[in-house]
Amino acid sequence: MPTFDELISEALIAPFSGWDFSWLKGRSTVGRLPWSYQREVARRASGAETMLDMGTGGGERLAELATRAPRTVASEGWPPNVPVAARRLRPLGIPVIQDEGAPDNDKQDGTGRGRLPFRDGGFALVANRHEAFVAAEVARVLAPGGTFITQQVDRHAYDDLYRLVGLQVPEQPESWLPLALQQVRDAGLTVQAAVCGAEPHEFRDVGALVYYLRVVGWAIPAYSFETCAAALRAAHDAPELWPAPFRQRHFLLVATKP
Repeated sequence: MPTFDELISEALIAPFSGWDFSWLKGRSTVGRLPWSYQREVARRASGAETMLDMGTGGGERLAELATRAPRTVASEGWPPNVPVAARRLRPLGIPVIQDEGAPDNDKQDGTGRGRLPFRDGGFALVANRHEAFVAAEVARVLAPGGTFITQQVDRHAYDDLYRLVGLQVPEQPESWLPLALQQVRDAGLTVQAAVCGAEPHEFRDVGALVYYLRVVGWAIPAYSFETCAAALRAAHDAPELWPAPFRQRHFLLVATKP
């Protein structure tokens, strides 16, 4: 069995690009939400002529989508991901456009950041998985009758991991779905569906956990390996904790433009 130091050393140098978590295969499992985002998007894409995939990451999810609109465009705000997505999506005829990215939905102050570099009414479908969005911009680029579908990570998504790495769970609202609903309604969209759910995860060893937290650094802002090393070592030395579960909370929101 690998030692704590061996697992940590491996996790700290393991490669990562785009939004590809394949390094965790066999060391982490992800369960199902009450809905399938991929199926929900594919179902709507089958009847759409144009589609925008906001925050495509490395294009992984879009490339695997069962059905795409005949004219599909991807956008991505994090510069290192743009060439990764372009290489993956170019053979599929999907252009990737770098945008400026939106501030987190609870930090938007109306200063204009988060503009989408597309014409008004250009898309029958806008899909967004785990990407901040300015609702007014989404509404602007949607065609009349068009649909916006987004899956978001909700509040308290990482509470179990806070405890596992020895950090106090921060106080925060139960969910930010009410804020998202208000924002899309204020932008003139009509809410068709809104549902919350939890996705079960398991980490088989401490190296998998450290790799995950290294990649999703925003999940626990107070985390660093140095700060949490003692708690991580204690967790490693407690075999009854593994596989270590956590439940990641999400919500799905679907809205249309009149």
